[in-house]
Amino acid sequence: MTTPIDIRLLVTALASLATALVMSFAATPLVKIFAQKVGAMDVPKDGRRMHDHPIPRLGGLAMFLGFLLATLIFSQIDVQVRGMLLGCVVVVAAGVIDDISPLKWWTKLILQLVAAGIAVGHGIRIEVFTNPNLFSEGWLILGWLSVPITILWIVLVTNSVNLIDGLDGLAVGVSGIGSVAMLVIALLVSEGNVAIIMAALAGACLGFIPYNLNPAKIFAGDTGALLLGYVLSTMSVIGMFKTYAIISFLLPFLVLALPLFDTIFAILRRICHGQNPMQADRGHVHHRLIDMGLSQKQAVAILYCISTVFGLAAVVLATNGRVKALVVALAFMFIISIAAFVYSGSHRHHDPGGEAPKDAPDEAPKDGGGDKAP
Repeated sequence: MTTPIDIRLLVTALASLATALVMSFAATPLVKIFAQKVGAMDVPKDGRRMHDHPIPRLGGLAMFLGFLLATLIFSQIDVQVRGMLLGCVVVVAAGVIDDISPLKWWTKLILQLVAAGIAVGHGIRIEVFTNPNLFSEGWLILGWLSVPITILWIVLVTNSVNLIDGLDGLAVGVSGIGSVAMLVIALLVSEGNVAIIMAALAGACLGFIPYNLNPAKIFAGDTGALLLGYVLSTMSVIGMFKTYAIISFLLPFLVLALPLFDTIFAILRRICHGQNPMQADRGHVHHRLIDMGLSQKQAVAILYCISTVFGLAAVVLATNGRVKALVVALAFMFIISIAAFVYSGSHRHHDPGGEAPKDAPDEAPKDGGGDKAP
Protein backbone atom coordinates (compact mmCIF):
# COMPACT_ATOMS: atom_id res chain seq x y z
CA MET A 1 0.00 0.00 0.00
CA THR A 2 1.50 3.31 -1.07
CA THR A 3 1.08 6.60 0.75
CA PRO A 4 1.64 10.23 -0.31
CA ILE A 5 5.34 11.05 -0.40
CA ASP A 6 6.55 12.87 2.71
CA ILE A 7 8.07 16.17 1.52
CA ARG A 8 10.51 16.29 4.42
CA LEU A 9 11.70 12.78 3.63
CA LEU A 10 12.07 13.71 -0.04
CA VAL A 11 14.18 16.77 0.84
CA THR A 12 16.36 14.72 3.18
CA ALA A 13 16.83 12.05 0.53
CA LEU A 14 17.84 14.67 -2.04
CA ALA A 15 20.30 16.16 0.47
CA SER A 16 21.76 12.70 1.01
CA LEU A 17 22.07 12.19 -2.74
CA ALA A 18 23.75 15.57 -3.24
CA THR A 19 26.20 15.03 -0.38
CA ALA A 20 27.28 11.61 -1.69
CA LEU A 21 27.52 12.95 -5.24
CA VAL A 22 29.79 15.88 -4.30
CA MET A 23 32.00 13.73 -2.07
CA SER A 24 32.34 10.95 -4.62
CA PHE A 25 33.07 13.40 -7.44
CA ALA A 26 35.65 15.33 -5.39
CA ALA A 27 37.38 12.23 -4.01
CA THR A 28 37.80 10.37 -7.30
CA PRO A 29 40.84 12.35 -8.59
CA LEU A 30 42.56 11.81 -5.22
CA VAL A 31 41.75 8.10 -5.31
CA LYS A 32 43.13 7.93 -8.86
CA ILE A 33 46.47 9.36 -7.67
CA PHE A 34 46.48 6.94 -4.74
CA ALA A 35 45.77 3.98 -7.05
CA GLN A 36 48.68 4.93 -9.30
CA LYS A 37 51.04 5.20 -6.32
CA VAL A 38 50.14 1.80 -4.85
CA GLY A 39 50.14 0.07 -8.24
CA ALA A 40 46.40 -0.62 -8.44
CA MET A 41 46.43 -0.54 -12.24
CA ASP A 42 44.42 -2.68 -14.63
CA VAL A 43 46.77 -3.82 -17.38
CA PRO A 44 45.09 -5.39 -20.46
CA LYS A 45 46.46 -8.89 -20.94
CA ASP A 46 43.71 -11.03 -22.46
CA GLY A 47 40.84 -10.86 -24.93
CA ARG A 48 38.20 -10.28 -22.28
CA ARG A 49 39.40 -6.76 -21.53
CA MET A 50 37.99 -3.92 -23.59
CA HIS A 51 40.72 -1.32 -22.91
CA ASP A 52 44.16 -1.17 -24.54
CA HIS A 53 46.25 0.67 -21.92
CA PRO A 54 46.74 0.55 -18.14
CA ILE A 55 43.98 2.32 -16.20
CA PRO A 56 43.82 2.94 -12.42
CA ARG A 57 41.22 1.05 -10.45
CA LEU A 58 40.13 1.49 -6.79
CA GLY A 59 37.50 4.04 -7.89
CA GLY A 60 35.02 2.29 -5.63
CA LEU A 61 36.87 3.81 -2.70
CA ALA A 62 35.64 7.26 -3.73
CA MET A 63 32.07 5.96 -3.98
CA PHE A 64 32.40 4.38 -0.55
CA LEU A 65 33.54 7.67 0.98
CA GLY A 66 30.58 9.53 -0.55
CA PHE A 67 28.10 6.82 0.43
CA LEU A 68 29.44 6.54 3.98
CA LEU A 69 29.46 10.30 4.59
CA ALA A 70 25.87 10.79 3.42
CA THR A 71 24.63 7.71 5.31
CA LEU A 72 26.24 8.79 8.59
CA ILE A 73 24.91 12.34 8.30
CA PHE A 74 21.33 11.73 7.18
CA SER A 75 20.24 8.19 8.07
CA GLN A 76 19.19 6.66 11.35
CA ILE A 77 21.93 4.21 12.36
CA ASP A 78 19.84 1.40 13.79
CA VAL A 79 20.97 -2.20 14.28
CA GLN A 80 20.32 -3.24 10.68
CA VAL A 81 22.06 -0.21 9.18
CA ARG A 82 25.00 -0.78 11.52
CA GLY A 83 25.26 -4.36 10.26
CA MET A 84 25.11 -3.18 6.65
CA LEU A 85 27.88 -0.64 7.24
CA LEU A 86 30.11 -3.16 9.02
CA GLY A 87 29.61 -5.57 6.14
CA CYS A 88 30.49 -2.76 3.73
CA VAL A 89 33.80 -2.31 5.52
CA VAL A 90 34.57 -6.01 5.00
CA VAL A 91 33.75 -6.09 1.27
CA VAL A 92 35.43 -2.75 0.58
CA ALA A 93 38.58 -3.92 2.40
CA ALA A 94 38.50 -7.12 0.34
CA GLY A 95 38.05 -5.07 -2.83
CA VAL A 96 40.93 -2.71 -2.02
CA ILE A 97 43.28 -5.63 -1.36
CA ASP A 98 42.13 -7.39 -4.55
CA ASP A 99 42.56 -4.25 -6.66
CA ILE A 100 46.13 -3.84 -5.42
CA SER A 101 47.17 -7.51 -5.28
CA PRO A 102 44.56 -9.92 -6.73
CA LEU A 103 43.06 -12.45 -4.34
CA LYS A 104 42.01 -16.00 -5.17
CA TRP A 105 38.31 -16.29 -5.99
CA TRP A 106 37.63 -18.50 -2.99
CA THR A 107 39.25 -15.95 -0.64
CA LYS A 108 36.88 -13.26 -1.91
CA LEU A 109 33.95 -15.65 -1.60
CA ILE A 110 34.80 -16.35 2.05
CA LEU A 111 35.01 -12.62 2.78
CA GLN A 112 31.64 -12.11 1.09
CA LEU A 113 30.15 -14.85 3.26
CA VAL A 114 31.59 -13.15 6.33
CA ALA A 115 30.03 -9.82 5.27
CA ALA A 116 26.71 -11.54 4.59
CA GLY A 117 26.90 -13.23 7.99
CA ILE A 118 27.45 -9.86 9.67
CA ALA A 119 24.32 -8.50 7.99
CA VAL A 120 22.24 -11.53 8.98
CA GLY A 121 23.59 -11.34 12.52
CA HIS A 122 22.30 -7.76 12.74
CA GLY A 123 18.76 -8.73 11.77
CA ILE A 124 18.90 -8.30 7.98
CA ARG A 125 16.92 -11.39 7.02
CA ILE A 126 14.38 -12.46 4.41
CA GLU A 127 11.83 -13.81 6.87
CA VAL A 128 8.76 -13.90 4.63
CA PHE A 129 7.88 -14.19 0.97
CA THR A 130 4.57 -12.94 -0.28
CA ASN A 131 2.60 -15.69 -1.99
CA PRO A 132 4.05 -16.21 -5.49
CA ASN A 133 0.52 -16.90 -6.72
CA LEU A 134 -0.42 -13.49 -8.15
CA PHE A 135 -4.08 -14.08 -7.41
CA SER A 136 -3.76 -15.18 -3.78
CA GLU A 137 -3.23 -13.28 -0.55
CA GLY A 138 -0.93 -14.17 2.33
CA TRP A 139 2.76 -14.88 2.73
CA LEU A 140 5.19 -17.71 3.30
CA ILE A 141 7.07 -17.82 6.63
CA LEU A 142 10.65 -19.03 6.12
CA GLY A 143 11.66 -19.75 9.72
CA TRP A 144 15.24 -21.06 10.04
CA LEU A 145 15.59 -21.03 6.25
CA SER A 146 15.75 -17.23 6.43
CA VAL A 147 19.46 -17.37 7.35
CA PRO A 148 20.82 -19.44 4.41
CA ILE A 149 18.39 -17.82 1.94
CA THR A 150 19.45 -14.32 2.97
CA ILE A 151 23.17 -15.19 2.81
CA LEU A 152 22.65 -16.75 -0.63
CA TRP A 153 20.77 -13.65 -1.82
CA ILE A 154 23.46 -11.24 -0.59
CA VAL A 155 26.31 -13.24 -2.13
CA LEU A 156 24.42 -13.75 -5.40
CA VAL A 157 23.60 -10.06 -5.88
CA THR A 158 27.09 -8.96 -4.79
CA ASN A 159 28.63 -11.22 -7.41
CA SER A 160 26.08 -10.33 -10.07
CA VAL A 161 27.23 -6.70 -9.98
CA ASN A 162 30.84 -7.91 -9.93
CA LEU A 163 30.29 -10.10 -12.99
CA ILE A 164 28.51 -7.48 -15.07
CA ASP A 165 31.36 -5.03 -14.50
CA GLY A 166 32.79 -5.55 -17.98
CA LEU A 167 32.41 -2.27 -19.90
CA ASP A 168 33.20 1.32 -18.98
CA GLY A 169 30.41 2.69 -16.82
CA LEU A 170 28.25 -0.44 -16.99
CA ALA A 171 28.19 -1.71 -13.39
CA VAL A 172 28.10 1.77 -11.87
CA GLY A 173 25.34 2.93 -14.22
CA VAL A 174 23.17 -0.17 -13.79
CA SER A 175 23.63 0.03 -10.01
CA GLY A 176 22.75 3.72 -10.07
CA ILE A 177 19.54 2.98 -11.98
CA GLY A 178 18.69 0.22 -9.51
CA SER A 179 19.40 2.56 -6.60
CA VAL A 180 17.06 5.21 -8.00
CA ALA A 181 14.31 2.61 -8.52
CA MET A 182 14.69 1.42 -4.93
CA LEU A 183 14.75 5.04 -3.76
CA VAL A 184 11.43 5.77 -5.48
CA ILE A 185 9.86 2.57 -4.13
CA ALA A 186 11.05 3.42 -0.60
CA LEU A 187 9.52 6.89 -0.91
CA LEU A 188 6.23 5.41 -2.13
CA VAL A 189 5.96 2.98 0.78
CA SER A 190 7.34 5.43 3.38
CA GLU A 191 10.53 3.49 4.16
CA GLY A 192 12.40 6.64 5.18
CA ASN A 193 15.73 5.16 6.21
CA VAL A 194 15.91 2.96 3.13
CA ALA A 195 15.14 5.96 0.91
CA ILE A 196 17.93 8.04 2.46
CA ILE A 197 20.49 5.25 2.14
CA MET A 198 19.54 4.43 -1.45
CA ALA A 199 19.77 8.14 -2.27
CA ALA A 200 23.30 8.08 -0.85
CA LEU A 201 24.23 5.12 -3.06
CA ALA A 202 22.67 6.74 -6.13
CA GLY A 203 24.59 9.96 -5.41
CA ALA A 204 27.85 8.05 -5.03
CA CYS A 205 27.27 6.43 -8.43
CA LEU A 206 26.37 9.76 -10.08
CA GLY A 207 29.47 11.45 -8.66
CA PHE A 208 31.80 8.73 -9.94
CA ILE A 209 30.31 7.93 -13.33
CA PRO A 210 31.68 11.00 -15.20
CA TYR A 211 35.16 9.54 -14.66
CA ASN A 212 34.03 6.00 -15.53
CA LEU A 213 32.16 6.46 -18.82
CA ASN A 214 33.93 5.42 -22.00
CA PRO A 215 36.78 6.21 -22.35
CA ALA A 216 37.20 5.58 -18.63
CA LYS A 217 39.77 7.55 -16.67
CA ILE A 218 39.47 5.22 -13.66
CA PHE A 219 37.74 1.91 -12.94
CA ALA A 220 35.53 1.15 -9.94
CA GLY A 221 37.41 -2.13 -9.54
CA ASP A 222 36.35 -4.88 -7.18
CA THR A 223 36.17 -2.22 -4.47
CA GLY A 224 33.27 -0.56 -6.25
CA ALA A 225 31.54 -3.64 -7.63
CA LEU A 226 31.48 -5.42 -4.27
CA LEU A 227 30.30 -2.27 -2.49
CA LEU A 228 27.45 -1.68 -4.93
CA GLY A 229 26.29 -5.29 -4.95
CA TYR A 230 26.45 -5.60 -1.17
CA VAL A 231 24.50 -2.42 -0.46
CA LEU A 232 21.85 -3.22 -3.08
CA SER A 233 21.39 -6.75 -1.75
CA THR A 234 21.17 -5.85 1.94
CA MET A 235 18.97 -2.80 1.45
CA SER A 236 16.61 -4.77 -0.80
CA VAL A 237 16.09 -7.15 2.13
CA ILE A 238 15.42 -4.29 4.54
CA GLY A 239 13.23 -2.30 2.18
CA MET A 240 11.38 -4.71 -0.09
CA PHE A 241 11.38 -8.36 0.93
CA LYS A 242 9.69 -7.56 4.22
CA THR A 243 6.76 -5.79 2.53
CA TYR A 244 3.59 -7.85 2.83
CA ALA A 245 1.88 -6.36 -0.21
CA ILE A 246 0.93 -8.92 -2.81
CA ILE A 247 3.74 -9.90 -5.27
CA SER A 248 6.16 -7.51 -3.54
CA PHE A 249 8.67 -10.35 -3.50
CA LEU A 250 9.21 -9.64 -7.22
CA LEU A 251 10.41 -6.07 -6.65
CA PRO A 252 14.08 -6.78 -5.87
CA PHE A 253 14.26 -9.31 -8.69
CA LEU A 254 12.97 -6.73 -11.17
CA VAL A 255 15.26 -3.96 -9.92
CA LEU A 256 18.29 -6.27 -10.24
CA ALA A 257 17.01 -8.30 -13.20
CA LEU A 258 19.87 -7.55 -15.62
CA PRO A 259 22.85 -8.49 -13.42
CA LEU A 260 20.97 -11.45 -11.92
CA PHE A 261 20.04 -12.81 -15.34
CA ASP A 262 23.59 -12.42 -16.63
CA THR A 263 25.07 -14.16 -13.57
CA ILE A 264 22.65 -17.10 -13.57
CA PHE A 265 23.05 -17.55 -17.32
CA ALA A 266 26.86 -17.44 -16.98
CA ILE A 267 26.82 -20.16 -14.32
CA LEU A 268 24.50 -22.40 -16.36
CA ARG A 269 26.50 -21.79 -19.55
CA ARG A 270 29.77 -22.80 -17.91
CA ILE A 271 28.27 -25.92 -16.33
CA CYS A 272 26.77 -26.99 -19.67
CA HIS A 273 30.19 -26.59 -21.31
CA GLY A 274 31.92 -28.57 -18.59
CA GLN A 275 33.66 -25.52 -17.16
CA ASN A 276 34.20 -24.49 -13.58
CA PRO A 277 31.33 -22.05 -12.82
CA MET A 278 33.99 -19.69 -11.43
CA GLN A 279 36.10 -19.86 -14.62
CA ALA A 280 36.17 -16.54 -16.44
CA ASP A 281 34.87 -16.45 -20.01
CA ARG A 282 33.80 -14.00 -22.68
CA GLY A 283 30.15 -14.88 -23.00
CA HIS A 284 28.38 -12.22 -20.94
CA VAL A 285 25.57 -10.15 -22.39
CA HIS A 286 27.81 -7.09 -22.82
CA HIS A 287 30.37 -9.22 -24.71
CA ARG A 288 27.60 -10.52 -26.95
CA LEU A 289 26.53 -6.98 -27.81
CA ILE A 290 30.11 -6.04 -28.65
CA ASP A 291 30.43 -9.16 -30.83
CA MET A 292 27.32 -8.05 -32.71
CA GLY A 293 29.25 -4.98 -33.84
CA LEU A 294 28.13 -2.42 -31.28
CA SER A 295 30.55 0.03 -29.71
CA GLN A 296 31.09 0.13 -25.95
CA LYS A 297 28.96 3.26 -25.67
CA GLN A 298 26.11 1.69 -27.69
CA ALA A 299 26.19 -1.55 -25.70
CA VAL A 300 26.18 0.30 -22.38
CA ALA A 301 23.33 2.55 -23.53
CA ILE A 302 21.22 -0.49 -24.47
CA LEU A 303 21.86 -2.13 -21.10
CA TYR A 304 21.02 1.13 -19.32
CA CYS A 305 17.68 1.18 -21.16
CA ILE A 306 16.94 -2.43 -20.21
CA SER A 307 17.74 -1.72 -16.55
CA THR A 308 15.51 1.36 -16.66
CA VAL A 309 12.59 -0.66 -18.03
CA PHE A 310 12.87 -3.16 -15.21
CA GLY A 311 13.29 -0.40 -12.65
CA LEU A 312 10.12 1.28 -13.90
CA ALA A 313 8.30 -2.07 -13.80
CA ALA A 314 9.33 -2.46 -10.15
CA VAL A 315 8.07 1.04 -9.34
CA VAL A 316 4.72 0.28 -10.99
CA LEU A 317 4.45 -2.93 -8.97
CA ALA A 318 4.99 -0.95 -5.78
CA THR A 319 1.86 1.08 -6.49
CA ASN A 320 -1.78 0.07 -6.45
CA GLY A 321 -3.58 -0.87 -9.62
CA ARG A 322 -4.80 -3.74 -11.77
CA VAL A 323 -1.84 -3.56 -14.14
CA LYS A 324 0.51 -5.41 -11.78
CA ALA A 325 0.16 -8.87 -13.25
CA LEU A 326 0.35 -7.45 -16.78
CA VAL A 327 3.53 -5.52 -15.95
CA VAL A 328 5.16 -8.66 -14.56
CA ALA A 329 4.25 -10.68 -17.64
CA LEU A 330 5.45 -7.97 -20.04
CA ALA A 331 8.69 -7.47 -18.13
CA PHE A 332 9.59 -11.15 -18.26
CA MET A 333 8.57 -11.38 -21.91
CA PHE A 334 10.82 -8.38 -22.55
CA ILE A 335 13.88 -9.94 -20.93
CA ILE A 336 13.30 -13.27 -22.72
CA SER A 337 13.00 -11.47 -26.06
CA ILE A 338 16.13 -9.41 -25.46
CA ALA A 339 18.07 -12.49 -24.36
CA ALA A 340 16.98 -14.47 -27.42
CA PHE A 341 17.92 -11.60 -29.73
CA VAL A 342 21.31 -10.98 -28.17
CA TYR A 343 22.43 -14.58 -27.90
CA SER A 344 21.14 -15.64 -31.30
CA GLY A 345 22.55 -12.53 -32.96
CA SER A 346 25.98 -12.98 -31.46
CA HIS A 347 26.18 -16.68 -32.32
CA ARG A 348 27.49 -15.85 -35.79
CA HIS A 349 30.42 -13.92 -34.33
CA HIS A 350 31.26 -15.76 -31.16
CA ASP A 351 31.64 -19.28 -29.84
CA PRO A 352 28.77 -19.83 -27.40
CA GLY A 353 31.14 -21.32 -24.92
CA GLY A 354 33.16 -18.13 -24.88
CA GLU A 355 35.99 -19.96 -23.21
CA ALA A 356 38.70 -17.87 -21.65
CA PRO A 357 42.38 -18.50 -22.33
CA LYS A 358 43.62 -21.62 -20.58
CA ASP A 359 46.24 -19.67 -18.72
CA ALA A 360 43.76 -17.05 -17.50
CA PRO A 361 44.74 -16.01 -13.98
CA ASP A 362 42.54 -16.48 -10.95
CA GLU A 363 42.15 -12.77 -10.47
CA ALA A 364 39.27 -11.04 -12.17
CA PRO A 365 39.57 -8.14 -14.60
CA LYS A 366 38.08 -4.83 -13.60
CA ASP A 367 35.73 -2.51 -15.52
CA GLY A 368 36.18 -2.86 -19.23
CA GLY A 369 37.62 -6.32 -18.73
CA GLY A 370 34.67 -8.62 -18.87
CA ASP A 371 34.20 -11.48 -16.47
CA LYS A 372 35.15 -11.64 -12.82
CA ALA A 373 35.31 -14.47 -10.37
CA PRO A 374 33.73 -13.91 -6.96
